[in-house]
Order: sequence, then C-alpha cells, then structure tokens
Amino acid sequence: MITDLALGGVFIPGLLVLAVLALVATLLVTRVLVVTGLSRLFAGRPLVELAVFAIIYGLLLQHLPSTGLFQ
Repeated sequence: MITDLALGGVFIPGLLVLAVLALVATLLVTRVLVVTGLSRLFAGRPLVELAVFAIIYGLLLQHLPSTGLFQ
C-alpha cells in the first residue's frame, strides 16, 4: 500500500507524489518526441500526452511500491 509522505509535518498523499513524478516524466518524454520529430506522426498531440501520462503513472504505481520507497 502506498502511504503518505510527511514533509515538515504536512502529509502529502502518496498517489499525488506519484502523479507529480509521472507529470515530470511525461514532460520529458514529450520533449524527446518533439526533438526527435516523432510527434509529427501523431494527429492528436494532447491525446498522446494524456496516454503517455497514463502509461507512466500506471508503471509507477506498479513498480515503485515494490522497491520499498512508499511502504
């Protein structure tokens, strides 16, 4: 189970932390797609960005708790 993160006595939900990490990773992935020119292959860029976010968020949810970081 993903627990809360305590920063200076303020509890931040673990899922929110993972969502922020996924957002940063999505920004990096979309930047790489633009630089390499692969973003021109997709018709709907916002839909691709949403799909990339969902995939990265799902991967983080699946693999980070097994590392012991959020236990």
